[in-house]
Amino acid sequence: MTQQHITTVQLNHTAIYATDKRTSAEFIAEILGLEVGAPFGPFLPVDLGNGVTLDYLDKRDEPVQSQHYAFLVPDERFDDMIARLEAARVTYYADPHHTEPGKTNNLFGGRGAYFEDPDGHNMEILTRPYIRP
Repeated sequence: MTQQHITTVQLNHTAIYATDKRTSAEFIAEILGLEVGAPFGPFLPVDLGNGVTLDYLDKRDEPVQSQHYAFLVPDERFDDMIARLEAARVTYYADPHHTEPGKTNNLFGGRGAYFEDPDGHNMEILTRPYIRP
């Protein structure tokens, strides 16, 4: 096996705390249309397909602090993700403060929505990256 030569800084994985790593990993995998991987030590990974994994980790000794995770998704898969949220009876919102339920946004010429995972993490799906100054 050859080692890949890395020439830029890339996110490889991030740990996401959960009260039940299996429930949370299965939730996001279902919504995004992905698979939960095999356990890796204490982690339960969800491979995003771009070399990055979400490594779910149980945190039971104290409350899970809400974080924000944004997923750039293909435009042609966005409607399927919204349909899976609706089927799971998960409310989605057009805005990060969750004041516009059942709506999506049109930021930067794309579409987007926010929703909570089982631990209250503020998840976002968007079809166009943010335009930064």
